Amino acid sequence: MSFNDPIDRRGTQSSKWDMMEELYDVPAEDGLAMWTADSDYPTAPCVIDALRKAADHGVFGYMPIYDEYLQAVQWWMKTRHNWEIDTSWILTSQGLGNAIALCLDVWTDPGARVVTFNPVYHEFRVKAEKAGRSVVACPLKREGSQYVLDLEDAQSRLDGSEQMLIWCSPQNPSGRVWTADELRAVADFAVRNDLILVSDEIHHDLVFPGATFVPMHIAAPEITDRLVLLTAASKTFNIAGQRTGNMIIPDPKLRSDMQKRLNALDYKPAGLSLRMITAAYSPEGADWADAQIAHLDENRKLFDAAIADIPGAASMPLQATYLAWVDFSGTGMRFEEISHRVRKVARIAPSSGPDFGPGGETCLRFNLATQRARVEEACTRLKDAFSDLQ
Repeated sequence: MSFNDPIDRRGTQSSKWDMMEELYDVPAEDGLAMWTADSDYPTAPCVIDALRKAADHGVFGYMPIYDEYLQAVQWWMKTRHNWEIDTSWILTSQGLGNAIALCLDVWTDPGARVVTFNPVYHEFRVKAEKAGRSVVACPLKREGSQYVLDLEDAQSRLDGSEQMLIWCSPQNPSGRVWTADELRAVADFAVRNDLILVSDEIHHDLVFPGATFVPMHIAAPEITDRLVLLTAASKTFNIAGQRTGNMIIPDPKLRSDMQKRLNALDYKPAGLSLRMITAAYSPEGADWADAQIAHLDENRKLFDAAIADIPGAASMPLQATYLAWVDFSGTGMRFEEISHRVRKVARIAPSSGPDFGPGGETCLRFNLATQRARVEEACTRLKDAFSDLQ
């Protein structure tokens, strides 16, 4: 099956499609779900084959975190990101949302302040607030067609009680790939303010030609004693429902702290998810991931051209992720009007920009990890919904 073969996810317990009407008031029968970050095409054949093999075996008993899994993660980081890791650094979590919650639990106190750079993935704030922590939202600065750091402004917002920085690389929602110099500046900021640095790098495989992703550990190895890196196969291989991610923790003390908490919670990963990720992190999986990037690259070009045809709308050039960040501020419309046109007129359900914090007030985030025909349909609907501006 190719990335463009039609597949209907309605009625399959897909939160993206089956909750669209409830959450966004976009009709289920003909709406386009372009919000939550999963894909609309099947995962890699090698992953499906691993599941079939397990099903044919028919026994689903207890499983350890076996060596082949750890070695597959190690191989993937080396071959895809030139990052040498030790298998002992790898701890698993029930997805990266759970990993963030665990990091907050282990390394911050109730009521502590947590730093983010916004606009950013809204679950950073949600997880912090659920844990009884508060968020210091430090705005990124718009420079031309991309976001850049404003660490002087960020420093002015801190009062010394902050304990953690949750960082997003590549950046969600903008798709920005940070340079090594920028990553070192963030690392230095964490050191100056005595912050544990949690680097969410879940989109690190979805990088387009012309950009190079650098893991935080490579950019700033000197901060190993305060660094936790979060990775997962879930976005790359569309297996988020398997709820398995990795916390890669090079520092022995930090790793021991987290392992003790996992032991206290009696946490163990699901066996089938380990088999799927082991199969994904392979040469066959790498070939499939490359083909997916080529597909997404064409989708983003098509979508960006359509947005450019809407006066006052601008799609931030994607360097990574499959999430297009569109700013409608040039239309002069309030967010309520923008949202109405997109959701009620175009019948598209994107993610709401204001949820991502400062900088998202007039923006929407569109998921492009779908069949080309759906992207083409979305482009037509959006241009029609704003046709009076032509």
